[in-house]
Amino acid sequence: MQIQQKEEGSRPSQQRTQSKSGPRSQGQNKGKSFTFKKKVKTGISSSSENVIKIAPLGGMGEVGRNMMLLEYKAKILIIDAGLRMPEESMPGIDYIIPNTNYLKDNKEKIVGCVITHGHLDHIGAIPYMWHRIGNPRIFTGRLSKGIISKRQEEFPLRPKLDVTEIRDGSQVNLGPFKVEFFRQVHNILDNFGLVIKTDLGNIVHTSDFTFDQTPVNEPPTDFNRLKQIASNGVLLLMSDSTGAEHEGRAISEKVVFDNLDQIFQDAQGKRIIASTFASHISRVKQIIELAEKYNRKVILEGRSMKDFIEISRVLGLVKAKQDTFVKPEEIRKLQDSQVCFVCTGAQGEERASLMKIANGEYRNLNLKKDDVIIFSSSVIPGNERTVQILKDELYRKGAKVYHYQMMDIHSSGHGYQEELLDMLSIMKPKFFMPLHGQFSMLVRHTELAEQ
Repeated sequence: MQIQQKEEGSRPSQQRTQSKSGPRSQGQNKGKSFTFKKKVKTGISSSSENVIKIAPLGGMGEVGRNMMLLEYKAKILIIDAGLRMPEESMPGIDYIIPNTNYLKDNKEKIVGCVITHGHLDHIGAIPYMWHRIGNPRIFTGRLSKGIISKRQEEFPLRPKLDVTEIRDGSQVNLGPFKVEFFRQVHNILDNFGLVIKTDLGNIVHTSDFTFDQTPVNEPPTDFNRLKQIASNGVLLLMSDSTGAEHEGRAISEKVVFDNLDQIFQDAQGKRIIASTFASHISRVKQIIELAEKYNRKVILEGRSMKDFIEISRVLGLVKAKQDTFVKPEEIRKLQDSQVCFVCTGAQGEERASLMKIANGEYRNLNLKKDDVIIFSSSVIPGNERTVQILKDELYRKGAKVYHYQMMDIHSSGHGYQEELLDMLSIMKPKFFMPLHGQFSMLVRHTELAEQ
């Protein structure tokens, strides 16, 4: 996408962005890469000095692998560096990462990278690519900084990362870009939208967001702050599209918490096994709080989940009694009413804990009739079949299974149509670019913007 400021007095025209395919996508198309080019015609000739180039390297036409670059005055700013989980048709593939050949060839132009939040679809590719592109500086919140640093420990031969911690309202000057961070509500703490200021105008990147008015672990959205940003003018709004196909507003985390509370209450005398994404720290925090409320011990399983919760405890974001946590080997010493097993594997991953439990391959816990299983996550597109196989196996073992399609026990943290319209109404951008999601989601978000 190229953005060029119109000459004074000229009138912008309404338009829909149109994609032109370049090299094909890694993962989806046998290891090749995707390049999107989207050009906005503005009526005057372009040059490298008055054009901002925007190139998504992932996250457009797919869920995950979020990464993009902005290039202006021969300087490059990177936003996020995420990975995508493989689909069932990709045996032997651990992760799918963005194509960074352009960044590798232009590493001397990179002025830094800003990370919106700590989910792996926004930070997970860093260990696999940062050394290739010159190890640029990273600016992000304290939680994502902790997660990035912890994951990097698994790669001792890689250069040490240069990570600067930011907070709500922080501003950093990176070449021709002045970046200001503003807090956004999502299902992970320390999530930030971006105001990228240039001499051509302001670009707003929403990050993943929802306008949840009753979040459980953080304050609600500061709408006065959003209006203040809008009052300075928005040249381009780049907005999260993951929830664009859902009508109304996203489920509040308060509703999710109350429903989980009801499950815990109804499960007295039974073991509870809850599964969600490892990086869904807010959800795990809710489950820990409910376990303490109902006098259960928490067993965490999954290396990433253990790491994320330990980082959150060190930072004071997750608070729990020390004796709340027990090791998996101690499950047999507990009564059923004391067990709250929290693990990864809600996407049906073959090597994850929940699949091992379902197949009778987990040595510390054997399923039995009336065990309560909670899937507190949605299904990533492409994983539907493996998740269904997993659920069927759990039902065959006699477990009581709860999932988001039968009860509101998961909120994606992505705004639905009414929230996306609210964001558009507040920002009143000159140009609009949908971000993050399958192509149908991007199209639907564009249609909403054209209303």
